[in-house]
Amino acid sequence: MTSGVPSRPGATVVRVAPDVAAIDKEFDYLVADRDATRVAVGTMVRVDLHGRRVGGWVVATGVTPPDGVTMQPVRKVRGVGPAADLLELAGWAAWRWAGRRAWAMATASPDLAVTALPAPRLRAPAPPPGASLPVDVSVLEPGALTVARLGPATDLTPVVAAVAQRGPTLVVVPSHLRASVLAGRLRRAGADVALLPGQWAQARAGAGVVIGARAAAWAPCAGLAAVVVIDGHDEALVQEQAPTWSATAVAAERARRAGVPCLVTSPCPPLELLAAAGAPSARLLSGDPAAERHGWAPVEVIDQRDSDPRLGLWSQRVVAVARGGGRTLVVLNRTGRARLLACNACGDLARCERCGGALDEPGDGALRCPRCGLERPTVCASCGSASLRRLRIGVARAREQLEALVGAPVGEVTAASTAVPDTPVVIGTEAVLHRVERADTVAFVDLDHHLLAPRYRAGEQTLALLARASRLVGGRRRGSGRIVVQTRLPDHPVVKAAVAGDPSILAAHDAPLRAALRLPPVSALAVVSGPGAAGYAAGLQALRGAPVEVLGPDRDRWVVRGPDHRVLCDALASVTRGPGRLRVEVDPSGV
Repeated sequence: MTSGVPSRPGATVVRVAPDVAAIDKEFDYLVADRDATRVAVGTMVRVDLHGRRVGGWVVATGVTPPDGVTMQPVRKVRGVGPAADLLELAGWAAWRWAGRRAWAMATASPDLAVTALPAPRLRAPAPPPGASLPVDVSVLEPGALTVARLGPATDLTPVVAAVAQRGPTLVVVPSHLRASVLAGRLRRAGADVALLPGQWAQARAGAGVVIGARAAAWAPCAGLAAVVVIDGHDEALVQEQAPTWSATAVAAERARRAGVPCLVTSPCPPLELLAAAGAPSARLLSGDPAAERHGWAPVEVIDQRDSDPRLGLWSQRVVAVARGGGRTLVVLNRTGRARLLACNACGDLARCERCGGALDEPGDGALRCPRCGLERPTVCASCGSASLRRLRIGVARAREQLEALVGAPVGEVTAASTAVPDTPVVIGTEAVLHRVERADTVAFVDLDHHLLAPRYRAGEQTLALLARASRLVGGRRRGSGRIVVQTRLPDHPVVKAAVAGDPSILAAHDAPLRAALRLPPVSALAVVSGPGAAGYAAGLQALRGAPVEVLGPDRDRWVVRGPDHRVLCDALASVTRGPGRLRVEVDPSGV
């Protein structure tokens, strides 16, 4: 245990937020005279706390301690940390996603200690010709959110370059690979680019464009003039572990606080993003409809309604496509998807008549919808047959079957794969769409597993996969690229939207359904789970005035619903967490 130092007149005292997950308090420490000029709000330090040395951030300087108090000294000044505005944003994010500030402050900090900053490099990319822009960025307003709906294969480099003419611009993309590619293009256009996370110090000092993946929403950007989020619909922009924060929401709030425009692009904006764009201080932009359609690849639909579910996965058309040459990706995703039931008599899928989800058979002699909870007898709604067959599909077995049918080697890719096989045909989960940068054909051999997944966002998530596939094959502009889908639901709004290259078809279908079921964006949701969830849920139920609705338990989880995020997050913050591990997921993706 180290001894403290008595406070003295004129001493530099700072307030420190420790980097300890279980502690959300601040403590005062004395700064040595030799370090006084190196300490400012955001500086990263090491201090003694409860008998151990921990990291932390200075959140206030010039603190006046009580007279005669014996204080612990700051043991080490590690270096430059987040700017003061990001520390304030961290407090908002802790409220918004029901977590501690430490996770946000850690995300906003460099991976390695930064003791000095380089000279600023603020050169913007060369402005693109006005005619080459797919959307007019001159209408962007300070402090306002703008959502631009653009085709999946649209080149967004000119858009980013045009926005960067305003000054230092923060750009957030779904993956490190895409960030690296876009950074290279902007550099070739003459920009000084800081690519995160490696060039954090340059971003803190000043750069014309700061770009990175999800964590870049917290990246420093000296003199911030604009924010751009590319593919705001992409789930890679949302943290899977609690707190389940969204880079799109963080970027939009950061831009609002800084009074700079925020542009979010997406080929298929989800309803929550459309609702945000419909707010008084926001707007939705669309480019030329014909150009947008050209960004979507041609879609060939193989109607499986008349096929016998006992005959297997592979239609003659899909096999012919795989034999046809070129790079073919076959997507087959079971992980986390609905287990489909099909009628042995007529072949129709067992679907919920209320929400359209896939019905499951939990084993109690009834069919149940995991999405909305509806139950009905185990009979086919189309023909009345009581003989239903569970369709089970595995990627490994499917690869063996396809290889035998094609007569050539077929590669396999899953989330655990470290490399993409160098074969003309590759089959895998949706991970294959993120491991390959170009293809001639993408085939979804069981699209219904995606369409009928037991989540209210299943349609939007499926359309996002089709948008990603369109980007891989180059949209309609390349001419030969295509998407092939096998489905028993050829009239599903997702299929219609992809065929037409018009995502508004799905939005028009889902909006009234979400409203009827009181699902986002007409409400805000959180899921609480873990050993401490029962007591926490009881505390939420006991809140005066019942500001939120607590549903459950269902498999040891409770769903908490509020009319909006302000009410929901206030309620989550007002209940004291008891003993036991507690997981709180705001805006859960698995509901």
